[in-house]
Amino acid sequence: MANALLLGCTGLVGNEILNQLLLDRDFDKVIVLVRQPLPFTHPKLEERLVDFQNPSEFEHAMQGADVIFSSVGTTQRKVKGDAAAYRKVDEWIPTKAAEFGAKWGAKSFLLVSAIGADAQSKNFYLKLKGDVETQIKKSGIPSIFIFQPSLLLGNRREFRLGERMAQWIFPIFRWLTPSKYRAVEAKDLAKAMVHYSKTHNIGHFTLTFADFFPHH
Repeated sequence: MANALLLGCTGLVGNEILNQLLLDRDFDKVIVLVRQPLPFTHPKLEERLVDFQNPSEFEHAMQGADVIFSSVGTTQRKVKGDAAAYRKVDEWIPTKAAEFGAKWGAKSFLLVSAIGADAQSKNFYLKLKGDVETQIKKSGIPSIFIFQPSLLLGNRREFRLGERMAQWIFPIFRWLTPSKYRAVEAKDLAKAMVHYSKTHNIGHFTLTFADFFPHH
């Protein structure tokens, strides 16, 4: 039995991860780090309210995790185009979670990144994701799984026009799309993350669309 810790549990993928972990008998406890209380409880769920910009509070909250799942992410709209604010969410939270998790003895870290992530990219978003991947690999956690999805399918709580349009278009041209760029259902990505969290493979692993279906 393992203790899982999840960051980003209210997002599209994070919510799917949370639902699957709560039903999975291989996990004894599911710890979620949140800014606001969740609207429900569960016998396996342990909620920890955290100010993520307070390093000591954040570090303390990372205790007790065997496996860490990070699906944290924001949008340009939410941060009003502020690059520094964007990095405070998409870079600060996952990289510090890996650093603090390593200190407390976490064995695995599973990150939702993005296809095309590259620390050398001139694209802000892809460079940011690449920077995050690079830092997490240096954390010292034995097993690191980096998932690089393209378009995510599912019902988000907030409306994103560009993403909604792409969700209609991508399936139509699926047969023309190279496999690693294919859209993936959030629930399928979550299922893959939970699966790989149990493999205990040592090292750094980067996974794209074809790897999200190891049971096929």
